[in-house]
Amino acid sequence: MSRREFDDKLEAMEIQYFGHSCFRIKGKNAILLTDPFSSEIGLKMNKTSADIVIISHQHYDHNNSAVVIGTTKRQNPFIISGPGEYEISGVFVYGLASFHDQVKGAKRGANTIYVINMDGIKLAHLGDLGHRLTDEQLEEVNGVDILFVPVGGKYTIDAQQAVEVVGQIEPRIVIPMHYKLPGLKVVLAPVEEFLKNMGMEEVNPQDKLIITKEKLPEEREVVVLNARS
Repeated sequence: MSRREFDDKLEAMEIQYFGHSCFRIKGKNAILLTDPFSSEIGLKMNKTSADIVIISHQHYDHNNSAVVIGTTKRQNPFIISGPGEYEISGVFVYGLASFHDQVKGAKRGANTIYVINMDGIKLAHLGDLGHRLTDEQLEEVNGVDILFVPVGGKYTIDAQQAVEVVGQIEPRIVIPMHYKLPGLKVVLAPVEEFLKNMGMEEVNPQDKLIITKEKLPEEREVVVLNARS
């Protein structure tokens, strides 16, 4: 590896998948964790460090902030659990109100979409979104580079609806989440249904995504990440 490649790797964003809707996003100045879950769902959630934790809604499979410890930069993680604008360690987070169902929250309540600006990359985590986005919501997620989208159905949008939402947002990279995994007690559809609806014949899962603003693809890519055990 050349010195330039080594320096580029140090500056790159690293995204790991812990399963369900939980990702660890490591940037130059901060680590952000999304929707930490309780091990009651059948997946193992170890203690992990982060500067920022975002929680899309208050269900046990998305709000287990007790497993998150601080970092060398921040003794206690900054926890965000609803709509609003936040700036922590150079990371800008915007929480956008939405719903967990198609009937304005009557069945499953509220959900928060998070738009994250980190290291020049714009990411959006849709949480347990249950509906297509409104024009007002689309204005806020306009220009997203990396989209984390639920695809497993039953409690969220399903595979076909997820394809429609991807078409609304038009991100450069799509990372599916909230789908069937070995050991998961929550009954969800497999990720293959989403990939089929996206017209993807084969996607090789990766252990992590390492990306910089300069390396974002011109054409849309779907990245499936292996759940870290």
